[in-house]
Amino acid sequence: MSFSAEIKSELLKIIPDGRHCQLAEMAAIIYFCGVINTQKDKTPEITLTTENETVKRKCFTLLEKAFNIEADAKNRHLSSTLEVLQALRFYRDGKNLRGPGEGISSLLLKNTCCRRAYLRSAFICIGSMSNPQSGYHLEFVFNHELQAKQLKDTLNSFSLESKITKRKKYYVVYVKEGTSIVDLLNIMGAHNALLRLESLRVEKEVRNLVNRKVNCEAANINKAVAAAARQIEDITYIRDKIGFTGLPDNLRRIAELRLEYPDVTLQELGSLLNPPIGKSGVNHRLRKLSEIKKVFQEEKND
Repeated sequence: MSFSAEIKSELLKIIPDGRHCQLAEMAAIIYFCGVINTQKDKTPEITLTTENETVKRKCFTLLEKAFNIEADAKNRHLSSTLEVLQALRFYRDGKNLRGPGEGISSLLLKNTCCRRAYLRSAFICIGSMSNPQSGYHLEFVFNHELQAKQLKDTLNSFSLESKITKRKKYYVVYVKEGTSIVDLLNIMGAHNALLRLESLRVEKEVRNLVNRKVNCEAANINKAVAAAARQIEDITYIRDKIGFTGLPDNLRRIAELRLEYPDVTLQELGSLLNPPIGKSGVNHRLRKLSEIKKVFQEEKND
């Protein structure tokens, strides 16, 4: 099962207790997954276009709880009354249906809990999320721009950062930042998915941290090896071309130790001296040797 499917499966099981939230959630399902037609006798009929039977069952459950209307979940058509559609605010003035691009009535989204219910059903119907192991991307796909703007405004009411982009003929509201997605899952009530996402995020962050440390240590090792190779090259040149006898005792001793212990760190090299010196002291003496080699080469070229 995909991560999107896991989220939807969890959200489909949530039935709000408050009637106002039931109306908001039902209106969103019908708005995004339904079509309202007028029959010959002028009575309205709602057809759910989704093939997901669980979405249909949830809509029927909400209908039963909010209106005490028994419905057959196997029937694709809901014989509705004007009272139901008016309660769901599908009529602007009691006569004319709201256009598909208008969004659901803002009266259904006045309460924070109702906005949560609206986002929940919106994700069930038109939402999706990428595999969090690959990246963080959650989106809602709309047919109309005003629908997208309404959902973006709803996300903004929870201080969630989201953006709208156009993809072919569709309008997409998306959230990419991991923390914002976690907050949205919490708002919608997908707590199990939230915990799994947080676990994956921590695992991914730890893995990235380990990789960064390994890469950093590898880079430091490579740098130290290259520096040691240059030091040995300088010292070998001095030994073969000049000899150590003319060097000050402190430089001669560090040169001998570096040739004897080519793989040790500067700190370890300093500890081999009597008395021991620190890393900076060793580095200073090795730079002096490098300068001696450079001066000798320049004089030789002259």
